[in-house]
Amino acid sequence: MYPYSTLAETRKGLSNHSVSCTAVVQHFLTRINEQEKLNAFLEVFSETALAKAAEVDAKVKVGTAGKLAGLVIALKDNICYKGHSVSASSKILEGFVSLYSATVVERLLAEDAIIIGRCNCDEFAMGSSNENSAFGNVLNPHHTERVSGGSSGGSTVAVAAGLCHAALGTDTGGSIRQPASFCGVVGMKPTYSRVSRYGVIAYASSFDQVGPLTHTVEDAASILEVISGMDEYDSTLSSKPVPAYTSDLSKTPEKTKIAYIRECVEHEGLDPEIKKHLQGLIATLKADGHTVEAVDFPYLEYLVPAYYVLTTAEASSNLARYDGVHYGYRSPNAVDLESTYKKSRSEGFGTEVKRRILLGTFVLSEGYYDAYYSKGQKVRRLIQDKTNAIFKDYQFILLPTTPGTAFPFGANSADPIKMYLEDIFTVHANHAGIPAISLPLGKHSNGLPFGVQLMAAHFEEPALLRFSAYLMNKT
Repeated sequence: MYPYSTLAETRKGLSNHSVSCTAVVQHFLTRINEQEKLNAFLEVFSETALAKAAEVDAKVKVGTAGKLAGLVIALKDNICYKGHSVSASSKILEGFVSLYSATVVERLLAEDAIIIGRCNCDEFAMGSSNENSAFGNVLNPHHTERVSGGSSGGSTVAVAAGLCHAALGTDTGGSIRQPASFCGVVGMKPTYSRVSRYGVIAYASSFDQVGPLTHTVEDAASILEVISGMDEYDSTLSSKPVPAYTSDLSKTPEKTKIAYIRECVEHEGLDPEIKKHLQGLIATLKADGHTVEAVDFPYLEYLVPAYYVLTTAEASSNLARYDGVHYGYRSPNAVDLESTYKKSRSEGFGTEVKRRILLGTFVLSEGYYDAYYSKGQKVRRLIQDKTNAIFKDYQFILLPTTPGTAFPFGANSADPIKMYLEDIFTVHANHAGIPAISLPLGKHSNGLPFGVQLMAAHFEEPALLRFSAYLMNKT
């Protein structure tokens, strides 16, 4: 059968009876087996996926199928699915089976999406390369000696390599958009408080957000429309109604004002080809009648330091629950309660997770709280205020997604600071809590893809998706 890569193609095939959900799932199961070396999946839910496919096929026959009928989707391994294992790609959650499903999972299933498996990621979503998983590296399908990006590397590769239609990832500082850029797919982070975090293993609660990885903007809109909205289990959610994100996507947007951050486009660490591509896109947009202007953002150099102060502090608190007592890994070398805590956490957590827990504990400690954590919160407020000021004059902010293309394994591993700077263009949206999307608009002379990033004001997903679809159709 023809490998349907999008929901729209699959829905068309279902409507004219040229394909069934069962056949689509079997196709993807074969693809997953063929591409096992990529290490995108930690577990494939063959039995439950085929059972769900048969259920959806029956609904299609009688015309009662949901909005996402035929969509085969994967989950990042930090999103809970009742009766299935979830580990955040960490040894410390070894053998844990979820007792309930995340709200986003419940909503996908209610609209007849088919969940095919859980995907590898950086341990507890901490990383920019997917080299921090306890279960091995995820390989970039475009060049298997290069990283996939992280932390949602497995989810991204599953989509890029044609192992499913779409996947859910989480984005704390760019963990959806950065791998989307490296692997050449669409990756979207919604407005903070738009999508429920209930049932998502927390890294940094005031930054984390769930979002889709897809081949098209249309599929991202379809998924986002289903998973967004109020949830009684997440009190941080906005009460704003969820618009119809899928409407008017094909409509040509009105001429608009777009800002690009001068410090990003002129950054010395930006790959010259990506810079040239951005300049070409700016010229094209101007030629089409849009206003595109440079704006100054004086806090660029503070984005990454403030991000790592704040997120590690939250991680220190969130990861305290993994103690070797309640569930998950317990050290066989422990002899009493104190050694159970120490040895289980020392043996169960990987190097990067321990580094961030220690850093977070330090910045929260007496005598350093005001110097680091409080100051980080003040910097975050400055970032938010400056960003909101830009959106008073412009509808979108255009910038690179990543400084370069996917780098070789081990290239940044020895220098955590160098690795952290991979997030320099993506953490902005998480600080500000605004929606952002990476679009696969570029291809480097080295043969690897790279993304262009668009950001919009709070809850402006409809306009962001519409303009993104317009950009994708132009290239």
